[in-house]
Amino acid sequence: MTEPPSLAAASTAPTAFFDKTYDEAIGLLEQARGYLSVLEPIDRRQLAAPEQLRLCVETMRMTARLTQIMAWLLAERAIFAGELSREAAFEGQTGLAALPVCMDRGEDDWQGLPNRLVSLLDRSHRLYVRVARLDELARRRLQ
Repeated sequence: MTEPPSLAAASTAPTAFFDKTYDEAIGLLEQARGYLSVLEPIDRRQLAAPEQLRLCVETMRMTARLTQIMAWLLAERAIFAGELSREAAFEGQTGLAALPVCMDRGEDDWQGLPNRLVSLLDRSHRLYVRVARLDELARRRLQ
């Protein structure tokens, strides 16, 4: 006879998923910081003025995405720890999917940008969309 999974075992799956997403976000944040502080100034000097402007716009878009992702993940961590209610976390906050500057992929603007930046832009967008879906699911549960 098979025993049903324990409550502790059942709660580890969401925690493991959350931890993986959190670790991915932290890793991407560290890589972005490294790029922005060391490599971005080098790359920017090698570009013509229009591409420099696009580089600045896209790095700001990436920074906005990563900031929103981390804020959401930290709020979820506080909710999971019982330090914050979901209602309080979402009160007055716009859903992540409603932020066009972060949802816009901007691929047309990636032409001529350094490949290492394009990789960060793509990965930050994919992670943002995934977290925005989680945010949407969490918001639906409140209704």
